[in-house]
Amino acid sequence: MVPGAKRPRLTWIKSRASLGRRMAAMQGRILRQDFLGGLAVIGVAALAYWLARKLPASAAGGMGPGALPKGLAVLLGGLGILLLLNAFKSERLARWSVRGPLFVLGGLILFGVTVRPLGLALAGPILIAAAGFASSEVRWRETLIYGLAMTLFCVGLFKFALGLPIPLAPWLVGY
Repeated sequence: MVPGAKRPRLTWIKSRASLGRRMAAMQGRILRQDFLGGLAVIGVAALAYWLARKLPASAAGGMGPGALPKGLAVLLGGLGILLLLNAFKSERLARWSVRGPLFVLGGLILFGVTVRPLGLALAGPILIAAAGFASSEVRWRETLIYGLAMTLFCVGLFKFALGLPIPLAPWLVGY
């Protein structure tokens, strides 16, 4: 082989390695937290706009019933685009445990199942206690105090201030 001649095979390998680096960089951008969060927000905005598609945005006297949902969906979509563009400056998506979302979702389901038979007075603290299992660093004394305080706030707001027909303690005082 002539000393100054180029090898086409080596250039192909170099270009392929360059392509691999570019693909890894693109995958790194796609796996960033802001990128995935932006896609999720844009998806929620698109769903909200699609669900409000049959509502008229304007009426003879001004704004119609569809103006607010469609406007909020457009604003939410714009924020999702900003979040998506911010992904090129943020860090990669870190590994996370399924424990947190699982126990929070389980607490919400447990609240929905227990609010009618046990009432808000017991379902509220049960929700907070079940969601407390989401973290391994939970301090149970503070969590239970917080659960009782939030339950008292919710009872005052929903039962007395708003007058909603939520059972307080049907096993004790009836509906």
